[in-house]
Amino acid sequence: MKKTLLFVSVLALGTTYAQNCSELFISEYVEGSGNDKALEIYNPTGSAIDLAGYRVERFSNGEATSAAGGVLNLSGSIAPYSTFVIVNGVGVTSTATGSSPAASTTLQAMADLLDGAYPAPTFMNGNDAIALFNGSTMIDLMGKIGDASMVSSQSWSDAFPYDGSAGAWWTKDQTLIRKASVKVGVASNPDPFIVTTEWDSLPKDTWTELGQHTCDCFLGLTENTNAISFAVYPNPSSTGNVIISASEEIEFIEVINILGQVVLTAEVKDLVKTTSLNASDLTKGVYTVRIRFANKSLSQTSIAIQ
Repeated sequence: MKKTLLFVSVLALGTTYAQNCSELFISEYVEGSGNDKALEIYNPTGSAIDLAGYRVERFSNGEATSAAGGVLNLSGSIAPYSTFVIVNGVGVTSTATGSSPAASTTLQAMADLLDGAYPAPTFMNGNDAIALFNGSTMIDLMGKIGDASMVSSQSWSDAFPYDGSAGAWWTKDQTLIRKASVKVGVASNPDPFIVTTEWDSLPKDTWTELGQHTCDCFLGLTENTNAISFAVYPNPSSTGNVIISASEEIEFIEVINILGQVVLTAEVKDLVKTTSLNASDLTKGVYTVRIRFANKSLSQTSIAIQ
């Protein structure tokens, strides 16, 4: 069990901020029906990261320590610009408040790692803060640690004082997606925690984005346009349907509008050198097509949709 004094030293160390796009952060939070709970961690760097030494801690009801909330030590690795999904992994079990149902088998099948027995981080409810640590340093935080209002409140909300007493609840019965503009985690305890600053909300039990994340770290990389030959055709396209063919296996595609916004993404699950892209829902105009290859090189070109 961690003592409060140790926790204070952890927070002090955690105030040394990581540079943008240099450290893991939480990219998705699923707080769904029963124990349909999941967390997604994103690697915004160009190198694989070994998860040994990383852990997730839950601060139950916004408490000052994770003693009652559970700790999950991570294992495995996260590929560059990729995600790592943690899902509640237990079957029906007994808790202090009664029977606890198993998480959906569909959701569990999306996991890279299944969480352990209660109390584990993925038994979170809307008033539990979730922190990600690398060794003794807190590198990200969803919620507020030591928030006395969470003892009686069920969720952080989107209106002042952001403690669930006004506005709409955001951290309960929601899926939250980290905004693409976020390039680094929250390394110090916020006061107050304003969830809408860095998170977008999707309806309860929405898992469509789990396992992939759009981040501006990927957009900001230097392109390697000379290492790989590729073609995008027809260009211009009158239908929005285009073919992408390259000398290297294609892993991921992003389409970006003139404002720099990502308007379409496509993950190529079966790595191939030729694939199709359906951009028929995009309005007419000129877009940037950015391609990530299996060897982690990047290339981009422009395409016109007529």
